Amino acid sequence: MGHFVGRHIEQEIFADALKSGESNLIAVVGRRRVGKTFMIRNLYSKLFVFDMVGLQNGSIENQLQIFIEKLAEYSKSKFPIEMPKDWLAAFNLLTKYLKSIKNKQKKILFFDEFPWISTHKSGFVEAFAHFWNSWASDSGFTIIICGSAASWMLDKVINNKGGLHNRITKIVNLKPFTLSETEEYLKSRNINLDRYQISLIYMVMGGIPHYLKEIKAGQTAAQNIDSICFSSQGLLKNEYTNLYAALFEHSENHTEIVETLAKSWKGFSRNEIIAHSKFTNGGGLSKLLDELETSSFITTYLPFGKKKKEKLYRLTDEYSLFYLQFIKPNVQSKSGTWLQLSQTQQWISWSGFAFENLCLKHINKIKDTLKISGIYTNESSFLFKGDEKNQGFQIDLLIERADKAVNLCEMKFYTSEFELTKEYAKKLRIRNELFKNVSKSKRQIFNTLITTFGLLHNENSLGIIDNTIVLNDLF
Repeated sequence: MGHFVGRHIEQEIFADALKSGESNLIAVVGRRRVGKTFMIRNLYSKLFVFDMVGLQNGSIENQLQIFIEKLAEYSKSKFPIEMPKDWLAAFNLLTKYLKSIKNKQKKILFFDEFPWISTHKSGFVEAFAHFWNSWASDSGFTIIICGSAASWMLDKVINNKGGLHNRITKIVNLKPFTLSETEEYLKSRNINLDRYQISLIYMVMGGIPHYLKEIKAGQTAAQNIDSICFSSQGLLKNEYTNLYAALFEHSENHTEIVETLAKSWKGFSRNEIIAHSKFTNGGGLSKLLDELETSSFITTYLPFGKKKKEKLYRLTDEYSLFYLQFIKPNVQSKSGTWLQLSQTQQWISWSGFAFENLCLKHINKIKDTLKISGIYTNESSFLFKGDEKNQGFQIDLLIERADKAVNLCEMKFYTSEFELTKEYAKKLRIRNELFKNVSKSKRQIFNTLITTFGLLHNENSLGIIDNTIVLNDLF
């Protein structure tokens, strides 16, 4: 099925489940295009004793037809299986077939696009819950259910209040590739780009395997971005229109939040989201935010010294950010558009923020480089709006450590070594003092520079930059 990359933690979860000898009901969730089906089929298809894929917008008759055809295929039935009248009857047939399997090897059932199988008023979830509770939970089989519709999977499966309540034994939330997994994936496809070029691609489309599959060998990041995002046949030119609609019911509410959060790189609090959008302060907003966070589109951060209710929501899906900033305003674009846009000040400014996003997603690599991966930390941001005496300032990443220290991180996306000017060094010294005074922090401060190609050491950087982290460290 092709070269398989990464997913080591997820593979451990599946391996533990299969080793246990007990029945397992594993729910796999994750945003569209992240590689859920590819991972499961690549790793475990040889152990399948049954699988089916739901038909999008199909009727109950369509879904049952697919079910019995797959049942006939797996059971090697030489005669057509009579169409069951409902899902209870269908699962009764499945149980009879599964009971007939004599071999003792590990056995897996896989239901892909589980939400699509469950058509309106079909009774599918209830019948599936009965199948699990009445027989499958003691059968020793592993059942994997998978779906991109995060809101449905959360409501109807993971947080089910009926027959599936607390029945899920493992939840696998599949995330996009990291930078190192992205590099490994591209190399597996004989695409040899340097890490600066890979980071440019990552800042535009993130670690989504289905998007990365479009990268062509022998082309720069700019050339690839141009053809994938701006040419008439480019996969990502119109992907945004389908992305949220395929995942969420009433997806216009989700895109309203996404487009509201796109207005602020530092993120918005819940109250600020309400102030900048059509939403009111009700439970519906919390549910929408939870669904977007579960699907890896947004991330929550707690500003330094703030309470949980003051957390910030940030749009951190690379493609959505890039689409709203560059693709949507250039809807009439054609090949060559990005080669021009990538030379503008707009891109230079935007790439700085996109690099911050990239760094925040690779915080574990930053901690490894600082040799503090074994120390408990809290990551946050800090904003001082200024007063009558002092100018305001913002720190986008603070790493607050259990060993009474704090790293104040500066993130700079440059095409060469970063040179610290006299003015910038002065600004950092003033910021350190202000941070101590405003935050009342007694922690040891370390100024940490995270930049693409490192620091050009000069008299201004002496005694002011304590740690330098380069792009290679994030891989």
